[in-house]
Amino acid sequence: MNSPDLKNEPVRGAPAFTLVEMLVVIAIMSVLMTAGAIGLGGMGGKGVSSGVSSAESLFDEARTTAVGKNLRACVLVAKTLTNNTGEDLRKIVVAYEETEKSPTSPNFGGAKDPQNQNPDWEISSRGVVLPDQTFFSEKFSRGDHAAGTGVIEEITASKLKDANGSALKETSPFKGSYYIYEFNSEGICKTPGASFVIGSGGRNLTRSAASQPPKVTSAGKRDFGGFVIWRNGRTSVFRSPSQISPEIMSLSAGKPF
Repeated sequence: MNSPDLKNEPVRGAPAFTLVEMLVVIAIMSVLMTAGAIGLGGMGGKGVSSGVSSAESLFDEARTTAVGKNLRACVLVAKTLTNNTGEDLRKIVVAYEETEKSPTSPNFGGAKDPQNQNPDWEISSRGVVLPDQTFFSEKFSRGDHAAGTGVIEEITASKLKDANGSALKETSPFKGSYYIYEFNSEGICKTPGASFVIGSGGRNLTRSAASQPPKVTSAGKRDFGGFVIWRNGRTSVFRSPSQISPEIMSLSAGKPF
């Protein structure tokens, strides 16, 4: 039986990219990596955007608390914390005026001293801490933003109590002084037109913000955000840093804010 003739066919190699095709792919990858690096370089603003969003939710919580409990409520921004300087100008909490704890009192559960214009405050939430390298700006937060004047009022630890109405312990993480934004029992802002402003920067977190205030960094230059609080307690976010203050546009690295 004769075997069929076997023809010797040339062995073909596996398909491969040509040199030109490889150079094109490398060029495309380089362009994409460059674009990605540029995009990442501009991500510093995300900390400010996230911080503004978190702060807005707390202001809404304070307004809702005031109306729901028929009590004055407030948003507190830590100025200096006794036991955690790293959260100076970063920790924000909600509180409401001290309530009557005695069941025999006709005002049980209501405001303990409704006529007091400077009441004690009971902290009602754990609050939030602004993102890393993001800080509240006393310089650009104003009591009257439209006029560019007025300072945000402050309170000390002596005016604060825990959720049980007891004075804060010396070891309490809330011990310290605060900037205060107040709402009445109808949710009306005590200082309509006041602004809340935060910025991106750096500072020595092992020391008090009073001695080591946050300063603008080259990466965070002009990276600011915030909002105005209206009479009804609602907020309006600033569209750009220049809307907060023209001074922001000329800030240089190393300047405190």
